Amino acid sequence: MLDEFPVTLDRTAADPLSVQVADALRAAATSGVLRAADRLPSSRALARQLGVSRTVIAAAYDQLHAEGWLTGKTGSGTYLTTAPAATPVRPTAASRAPEGGDLLDLFPGAPCVEALDPAAWRRAWRAAADDSAVARKDRAGEPGFRAAVAEHLLRHRGLHPATTAAVLATAGTSSAVGEFANAVLRPGDTVAMEDPGYQRAMGAFLAAGVRVHPVPCDADGLRVDLIPDHVRAVYCTPAHQFPLGARMPAGRRVELVEFARRTGISIIEDDYDGELRYDTAPLPLLAAMAPDVVIHLGTTSKILSPSLGVGWLVADPGVTAAVLAYRERTGSGPSPAGQHVFTALARHGDLARHLRRLRRTLPPRRELLVGALRDRGLEILGDDAGSHVVVPLPSAATEDAAVAAGRAHGVALDGLARYHLAAQPDPHPRMPHSPNPTPLPPPLGRHTYGIALGYAALPHAALRTAAPIAADCLAGVLAPKPHSSPPPG
Repeated sequence: MLDEFPVTLDRTAADPLSVQVADALRAAATSGVLRAADRLPSSRALARQLGVSRTVIAAAYDQLHAEGWLTGKTGSGTYLTTAPAATPVRPTAASRAPEGGDLLDLFPGAPCVEALDPAAWRRAWRAAADDSAVARKDRAGEPGFRAAVAEHLLRHRGLHPATTAAVLATAGTSSAVGEFANAVLRPGDTVAMEDPGYQRAMGAFLAAGVRVHPVPCDADGLRVDLIPDHVRAVYCTPAHQFPLGARMPAGRRVELVEFARRTGISIIEDDYDGELRYDTAPLPLLAAMAPDVVIHLGTTSKILSPSLGVGWLVADPGVTAAVLAYRERTGSGPSPAGQHVFTALARHGDLARHLRRLRRTLPPRRELLVGALRDRGLEILGDDAGSHVVVPLPSAATEDAAVAAGRAHGVALDGLARYHLAAQPDPHPRMPHSPNPTPLPPPLGRHTYGIALGYAALPHAALRTAAPIAADCLAGVLAPKPHSSPPPG
């Protein structure tokens, strides 16, 4: 029952007060303020609240009883019996999230929350609640969080920040990209990005007035030889290219670092799921190879849950000072709450245990999905890492058909077309900056279509249902269409 009932009376109106009360209750039920089975106040209580006689409320209730809106239960009270369903929210054309509550979610980019230990999760939130409330938050991030991140990076990613001051808390990767763009770059500067690539990072750059130059990818990730000399920074996901899934090999990493040092630019290394490797040990981070030119970004959204809303940035003092100055100017900065939860998980060893559990949980999920795809003869892109794979398709039409087929069969599939960056005219075209003695694989980027399939979001039982459906849908759009026989004579 609502504490304050949504009824306003106009004593100067021509309508009797009882009619106004009945009209107000109907409107509340129609708009969804009141829902079926909601208990209404007694006539005496509502009369006291509205400052009218009990006879007025009784007359209104009697009218609604007669219309079928209310029912009385002896000894219990008066209840709303019916209310129209809430108006459904139609997905906009720009919305690409899984549509409909009944669809099995195979979109990439979600964590495996099923692997979270509920007891550890609750314990961390209770410990976070024990921390005293702050009057002013630390713009750099809570000291305990920054120390926990530094320890995490050392133990799990082989990165040893020069000092804890090199680590800043962020509100996540996209937020960190936006802060870097606003604090370090200038409107009109150009940043090179993988194509296809992470749309939200591109959106953060564009919102800051920074131009984005798409650079194609091949089987080894970003094509360094195609980066223009005039860019101010390069954004990439070397541990597990998003969305194609390639791992940038050591030689390509060295080439990228040498290019950055030669041209005086920054590399933004988005290590969004770098902890999730199953086949081999991860390659050294770009930030470990070249801390002088690399800004390292990490997030809790893929290894824990986006509900924490925190991540980290590791960079040299010039970058961190610029970001902190930007936060002071704008009054921005990450919330301490998620930082406290992460710190508690790390302090009690629950974070390390969770990462070990993830590395045991995700490989069987990947095998389940990959097995269903290979059983139908489908090609698969993506390293044995992270939480998604890609099935390439020959055209935008087959990609759209696969998405539609998946939706029709109850599975949400995500096409690659939306990850392609909007090409912008290059005012400084150039030839590749250095000859490469070995032939490079052809670019996969600007004309790549396909479906990115995530295997982390669904519970394992639901994934067993969704995987063969998705595989059948993909195989179906690739199957040759039967030709009709020509008419006789």
